[in-house]
Amino acid sequence: PDVIIEAQFDDNDAEHGQDHLQDMLTDDIKKLSLDTSEKGDVHRTKQDDGPKVNDPRLLPDEFLQRTAKVVYILEKKHSRAATGFIKLLADRNSELFKRCAMFSPVDHRVPRVYVPLADCPPDFVTKPEAYSQMLFICRIVDWKDDSNFASGQLCKSLGQAGEIEPESEGILTEYGVDFSDFSPEVLECLPQNLPWVISSGELAKRRDLR
Repeated sequence: PDVIIEAQFDDNDAEHGQDHLQDMLTDDIKKLSLDTSEKGDVHRTKQDDGPKVNDPRLLPDEFLQRTAKVVYILEKKHSRAATGFIKLLADRNSELFKRCAMFSPVDHRVPRVYVPLADCPPDFVTKPEAYSQMLFICRIVDWKDDSNFASGQLCKSLGQAGEIEPESEGILTEYGVDFSDFSPEVLECLPQNLPWVISSGELAKRRDLR
């Protein structure tokens, strides 16, 4: 079978262009072919003048690309929540346009998501430009194998992009940080007699790092 040779493309190669990379690979493969030919009797014809390496084990490591395949997800680490913007679908004549909007996450590692129009503001379809800079929280609920986009639900509107409070709330939600107020049960564990001071007994047995 034919052997597909893959190579790493670094910044130095980018400066000289793709032609330089191709010439370098061709020269190295020719050298390898000559080296292996010296070890045995090899008869060449005019049709065999091009570079050919049938055994990938003869290639240097820098010309080989390791490949792998994901077979199982042990643990889902992502919160499935993302911060981003909503906009109308491009194809206004499709049936999907009547049912869904497109959610574009700020984090480009998260896929774009179809969200129901029912989750969007009531006037979103008639005035989409009014929400072009409005941040929303979306939670992914499904992502089918045959679709480029995930499916999700809009959880809430955060506010204008670029403001401290909406941006902070979006980051905390994405990482699953609970930033809600403490419950009365938790607050009861704190000293009730205010102002509270450290007792002399505690100061005597503790190291003061203030």
